[in-house]
Amino acid sequence: MSKERIIEAYRFRHACKEFDASRRIREEDFHFILETGRLSPSSFGFEPWSLVVLQNPQIRAKLLPFTWGGQKQIPTASHLVLLLARNASSLRPDAPYITSMLEDVRKIPPELVTGARDRYRKFLDSDFKLSGNDRAMFEWACRQSYIALGNMMTAAAQIGIDSCPIEGFDKEAVETLLRAEGVVTGDDFGLACMAAFGYRIREPRDKTRRPLDQVVRWVL
Repeated sequence: MSKERIIEAYRFRHACKEFDASRRIREEDFHFILETGRLSPSSFGFEPWSLVVLQNPQIRAKLLPFTWGGQKQIPTASHLVLLLARNASSLRPDAPYITSMLEDVRKIPPELVTGARDRYRKFLDSDFKLSGNDRAMFEWACRQSYIALGNMMTAAAQIGIDSCPIEGFDKEAVETLLRAEGVVTGDDFGLACMAAFGYRIREPRDKTRRPLDQVVRWVL
């Protein structure tokens, strides 16, 4: 893609508040969007996220009383993604998930695993001082999941698909519902954000942003 076409995709993308419920995203196109999320970078390469595609209309409807920021998006979206972020218990240096990521996914040689784990422990203990603060650990994982979210929304825009990130919800109530419905199981994950995908039902107003010289500062 040319630079201009990429920028045009950013101009096209907006937080779509209502979708055309009659239009569905093709399976191959949505798999493309999900793949850009899967391939997204994360701190230490630990991928502390899980993407749940919630298509069940009954469960979507049950979300509405607790999701004030998705009243029109959730019922009309072609696809609704729940971005789950890992809780502190599965992100501790000695957690089985971290061991699996180091050994099975990243395939770090056995003789180097201890050093990699120690560097991660130092990051948690002294660099970012996250150890001992479960909420801060969860928020750190959420920040990683937002990288995947941004990539998915941008990829969608590049192929003419609209999206809307949704943070307007009662986290505790929604998580309780998702656990009761079996959408989330165990204690490894919490809900970071939702993202709706589909096709706009009307054109948005012109995009507004601060000019570049108010956003960027160069230090030479």
